[in-house]
Amino acid sequence: MKSEEIFALYDRFVAPNYGRTRVALVEGKGCKVKDSEGNLYLDLITGIGVNILGHSPSVVEKALAKQAKKLLHTSNLFYTIPQGKLAEKLSKIAFPGQALFVNSGAEAVESALKLARKYHHDKGTGRHEIIAMENSFHGRTYGALSATGQKKYHKGFAPLLPGFKHVPYGNISEVEKAISPETAAIIVEPLQGEGGVNIPPDGFLSALRKLCDEQGLLLIFDEVQCGMGRTGKWFAWQNEGAEPDIMTLAKGLAGGFPIGVMMAKKEIMATFGPGTHASTFGGGPLACVSALAVIESIEKKGLLKNVQKVSKETLKELEKLKKEFKDVKEIRIKGLMMGIELDIPPGKGAEIIADCMKEGLIINCIQEKVIRFLPPLNVTSAEMRKGIGILRKVLCRKIS
Repeated sequence: MKSEEIFALYDRFVAPNYGRTRVALVEGKGCKVKDSEGNLYLDLITGIGVNILGHSPSVVEKALAKQAKKLLHTSNLFYTIPQGKLAEKLSKIAFPGQALFVNSGAEAVESALKLARKYHHDKGTGRHEIIAMENSFHGRTYGALSATGQKKYHKGFAPLLPGFKHVPYGNISEVEKAISPETAAIIVEPLQGEGGVNIPPDGFLSALRKLCDEQGLLLIFDEVQCGMGRTGKWFAWQNEGAEPDIMTLAKGLAGGFPIGVMMAKKEIMATFGPGTHASTFGGGPLACVSALAVIESIEKKGLLKNVQKVSKETLKELEKLKKEFKDVKEIRIKGLMMGIELDIPPGKGAEIIADCMKEGLIINCIQEKVIRFLPPLNVTSAEMRKGIGILRKVLCRKIS
């Protein structure tokens, strides 16, 4: 089909809830993706971090094909081998605990919030409030949306769920002041993604851990975007060693196949007895074998080291960019999670992204001023240099 035919289908039959670029992507491999007109692009945002091994990784293709011949789906009223093995693997690379499988990051956050409240209900503490961070993004379902600390996402959806407080990200004294006798848990992204690639000050996560231990609160880390090797460790909190009580995962976990996970320490997860929570498709065999293939590939190919290596080399390129353009305010980078904050008027960021697309580079802009890169973990330094080169060319035309 030609692009115009695809656009016409969408215009007539698909909900208009996304601001889509008028490009129809049809196939991809690694960092390269092709549109319906045959144009090739260097994709360094890769499904907003979902394609963590690039487009159509062969390990995922093979795992899916092999599993599809055996068993596509069964309800969670039965046991399957892939789900058990994935839960075991996650417990080994994260922390000793148990996994609840769902379909997305928002669903994982929903289950984490429910678990925190149910845990305190069962303990008889009466605690139900959740402290979340300003500029956070946890998803678009009602619980996740209520936890999200950005008013633009709340507009038109009031009333949100009660019992959420928002405090400045990275400010431990403000967190401490927000705690009340009703506080049940603190939810935080160890590194904010959609909020602007915001890296907390050193010691913030450890201070949260200490505060939760002292006050009897549960600590929830939302690793939906920053987890699965994105920062050079399996999980972003491991850069500081502050282990959570509950953790949410999704995006890159299954390399492009839908999956979400809420992990918790066993004594906390025990709160979720039969009938308390469920997900029809959660933990299906296809999703679980895809995730196992992704994890095995990251281990075998040493991709966590590649993340650290490419990150260091890319930082040098980004620092050059900062020297070249006075409108580049700040470079924020942790592993392969990168943001370039620009001093630009509203709307200019979208123009820059559109021009990069015309030049063959796919990236995106968040908060109207932060250019974001989320390349796959197996990206090369040469691919990053090429992408930054295209961005430089566009910035020469668009900013000073």
